[in-house]
Amino acid sequence: MYAVWELTLKCDQACRHCGSRAGPVREAELDEGEVLDTAAQLVSMGVREVTLIGGEAYLHPQLEDVVRVLASGGVRATMQTGGRRVTRAMCRRLKQAGLAAIGVSIDGLRESHELQRGVPGGFDACIETLEVARGEGLLISANTQINRLNMGELEELAEQFQGLGVLAWQVQLTVPMGRAADRPDWIVQPWMVLEIVERLASIQRSATERGVSFNVFAGNNIGYFGPHEAVLRSRQGTSPTHWNGCRAGMQVLGIEADGVVKGCPSLPTAPYTGGNIRDVSLQDIWDHAEEMAFARDRDTSELWAFCETCYYADTCRAGCSFTAHTTLGRRGNNPFCWYRADQLKRRGVRERLVQVEDAPGRPFDFGRFELVEEPTP
Repeated sequence: MYAVWELTLKCDQACRHCGSRAGPVREAELDEGEVLDTAAQLVSMGVREVTLIGGEAYLHPQLEDVVRVLASGGVRATMQTGGRRVTRAMCRRLKQAGLAAIGVSIDGLRESHELQRGVPGGFDACIETLEVARGEGLLISANTQINRLNMGELEELAEQFQGLGVLAWQVQLTVPMGRAADRPDWIVQPWMVLEIVERLASIQRSATERGVSFNVFAGNNIGYFGPHEAVLRSRQGTSPTHWNGCRAGMQVLGIEADGVVKGCPSLPTAPYTGGNIRDVSLQDIWDHAEEMAFARDRDTSELWAFCETCYYADTCRAGCSFTAHTTLGRRGNNPFCWYRADQLKRRGVRERLVQVEDAPGRPFDFGRFELVEEPTP
């Protein structure tokens, strides 16, 4: 249903929490013919929506061509951007090519955003991108990685986004992958999830009560279960829903700029590469690669520690796969869970992450943490 395509790893920022360590181009990125062929394969597979990312997607010379191929084939094309150099003319051309929406990454208010992004003036550039894109008729959204630098700013951010006409705000936790793995002091501790989820739910309830069209979308690593689950997983005015397990390789796929295909764009590359579109078709990778099928075929046998005995184990399957793997070194146990933190709190304890292995310094890499259980102060 949904694909996220990294057109290039080239980026005009060097974000200090970037999971892909973007900046320079990857070795052997797809050439012009391969890029257009990949777009055509996505159309032929019947993918409903493709989000184009980087690095920075607008630095790729064929961005408009890719959008045009996708849109003419009936695929909804969107773009996620860091928003540093988006112009009105660029938005107009992309709109004419068929782009439906732009999402802008804003990771806090001005000071915390620019500390993470490393670009003075970057916050104002993001706000201008939202205004310009909306003015050119594109739907606009915002996405935010929540960490210890910005978790105190959620309400102010939401208020600013609502004033700009942002319809959807996707939030997720910063995960210790890529450059973020080099900054463990930025990663939230598991017990902090209780406060974060409760405040996000309060923001959503307030918007709904005031009749504001604004959806707080909990990303795959925020939750799970408890009294706020349906509030953060359901669109305004629709039936309540809840987390139903990792969708990687089931409804989602990710493509990297050198042709590597994964079941989800966020998964670390080394353990989850299903193949390369230079070697075999995208459809064949989707249908036959074992690395694409881990979420389709899994049961509760891979769960361990708390998640193995959890009441929601059969439905949740330890939450977000990439979050669990990049934090603890393998899937099956996810400490960033509202229900888990709440159950531990009732016992008078909490879990603390301690880094025991550094990341090696490659795109989508990770180290390893261990969990220490301690009394709640």
